[in-house]
Amino acid sequence: MFDRIAHRYDLLNRLLSGRRDVAWRRRVAVMLPDRSDLEVLDIATGTADVLLTLFERRPNVAHGIGADMAGKMLAIGSEKIRRIGLEGRIELIQADALALPFADSSFDAVTIAFGIRNVTDVPRGLAEMRRVLRPGGRALILEFSLPKNALIRWAYLLYFRHILPRLGALISGDRGAYRYLNRTVEDFPYGAAFCRLMQAAGFENVTDDSLTFGIASIYSGDRK
Repeated sequence: MFDRIAHRYDLLNRLLSGRRDVAWRRRVAVMLPDRSDLEVLDIATGTADVLLTLFERRPNVAHGIGADMAGKMLAIGSEKIRRIGLEGRIELIQADALALPFADSSFDAVTIAFGIRNVTDVPRGLAEMRRVLRPGGRALILEFSLPKNALIRWAYLLYFRHILPRLGALISGDRGAYRYLNRTVEDFPYGAAFCRLMQAAGFENVTDDSLTFGIASIYSGDRK
């Protein structure tokens, strides 16, 4: 599915979020650990927007690897990396979030943006994220959530269920992809429920940073 919409993925992210996706990724960058020469893994990296934001905003990031299963998304990401001149510092690979091809304790930070709800076994995916983190490392998970305010929630769901799928289908040419989006968001645990999943996977200092009236959240957890 993601390969089918790869050619319009970045454009639709900007349009359908009103460019809030840019601000959300920048917030992820702020929450990286403060240590120097960070080694970062971005899971479900898509077209590499998270890694590019981290390198733009945080000079302490030394090297990044982006992992995704969608080859066409990675091809677009690789071209973006080449244009910016970061080929030697960012590497993109095809890999499954449930079986990451890295040794234990390989990274200072692991990120994933709008991808954890697509992982077929979320507890196992979280356990893999923790496994590849070094002691003192941090996982940062950016994902959609649902607003607590009843009026905002009503307006958000109206947009998410009826307007966004039509716009997404019109621009991408794929009707199914953007109907899939709202179903996965509404069914996925968020807030305290997702924090409990992270705690069960062994993360400590778990927090939930609510963004833009609660339509997205950044979940942070450390490996001790």
